[in-house]
Amino acid sequence: MIPNTPEIITPSSNHKAGFVSIIGRPNVGKSTLMNVLVGERLSIITSKAQTTRHRIFGIVSGEEFQIVYSDTPGLIRDPQYKLHESMMRFVHASLEDADVVLYLVDVREPELEEHIVKRIQLAETPIILVLNKCDLSTDEVIKERIAHFTLVLPNAIIIPVSALKKERTGEVFDLLLAKMPVHPPYYEKDELTDRSERFFAGEIIREKILTNYKQEIPYSSEVVITEFKEKPEILVIRADIYVERVTQRSILIGHNGESIKKLGIEARESLTAFFGKKIFLETHVKVEPDWRNKPHKLNHFGYNN
Repeated sequence: MIPNTPEIITPSSNHKAGFVSIIGRPNVGKSTLMNVLVGERLSIITSKAQTTRHRIFGIVSGEEFQIVYSDTPGLIRDPQYKLHESMMRFVHASLEDADVVLYLVDVREPELEEHIVKRIQLAETPIILVLNKCDLSTDEVIKERIAHFTLVLPNAIIIPVSALKKERTGEVFDLLLAKMPVHPPYYEKDELTDRSERFFAGEIIREKILTNYKQEIPYSSEVVITEFKEKPEILVIRADIYVERVTQRSILIGHNGESIKKLGIEARESLTAFFGKKIFLETHVKVEPDWRNKPHKLNHFGYNN
């Protein structure tokens, strides 16, 4: 008697799969657009520039397709720190393996940046120029931008959207699907991202630093998850928050620990919503001078992997 064996499902010969690199200047809405296209909140979003520091995959699968979105840090013309150089390497890597480039531009920008245009033209892949934040503009301005940008990037498909309000984002998806090559899936169909739960815990805490502090604090801070232990009723998370100066540590903690307490409360709320269970969160603030320029610390923080 032949034993029962699990059914092996193989994609059809028409199955489409590919990588989409989402690039653009800081704070143009790349993370918002990817979250909308994926249908999950994978990338943190704040009003501050350089919120995204890593390359994050968001995977959308159907019976006959798989699209792997790559959210990347905002393009920086003149990196000031080795951290910025590492961030730009994530961008360049995403362009090298992209099947389609989604170039996101704030519709209110009068010109495309020449160094970005040159870089994506070198990629020699299909380009979809997404004019974002069109809800903040007028039809006349939108038409002017489309006409002008068509001259600058004649091979690009241009589409105006509002990622925040999800206006015409469905058309972006349809365009991407049409451009995907015939290929088997790169990931299991039930996967949503290439990142671990530990990574997202750190990003959620960092998001609260970005939203609660001003000036140099958000840009000088890094979060490292030192413990991530799942128990039946609770998820135990311990995190080290690194800053560069003792004065920054004092600001982050606040008078009588009030600031770090507020940060912890907000982080626990978001972590609970993300993981769907009760959270125990413990944070420690540490000082690591000039960590943004130290290769060994960047390695430890996952920027040179």
